[in-house]
Amino acid sequence: GPERPAPEEFGLGPRASTQGAFRATVDPVQPIKVGRMQAMRIRIEDQTGQAVEGATITVDGGMPQHGHGLPTKPRVTRYLGDGAYQVEGVRFNMGGWWTMTFRVATAAGTDSVTFNLAL
Repeated sequence: GPERPAPEEFGLGPRASTQGAFRATVDPVQPIKVGRMQAMRIRIEDQTGQAVEGATITVDGGMPQHGHGLPTKPRVTRYLGDGAYQVEGVRFNMGGWWTMTFRVATAAGTDSVTFNLAL
């Protein structure tokens, strides 16, 4: 399977998107715990640091070394203002290396950002 990324590739951001269109930061609201259904927030800003409003965001991810996806279907439920979006229905069912990919579609185009989480 894929090799685990370097330690500096892990964390909640800010992380640049694949094509560099924006930066994203995850706010877990509560510490991320295995086995618990939880919510988190993701804040999106453009290259100049301006909040990205009105984006359509889809969430994907999983455990690259185990070949399975997320055990739930997290989704963005509302826009909180200042570039922050509420993400509901997140649950990690075991410890290890997880990825979460947020695909962000705006009027300016679509890009995605992937976070590596060590749980």
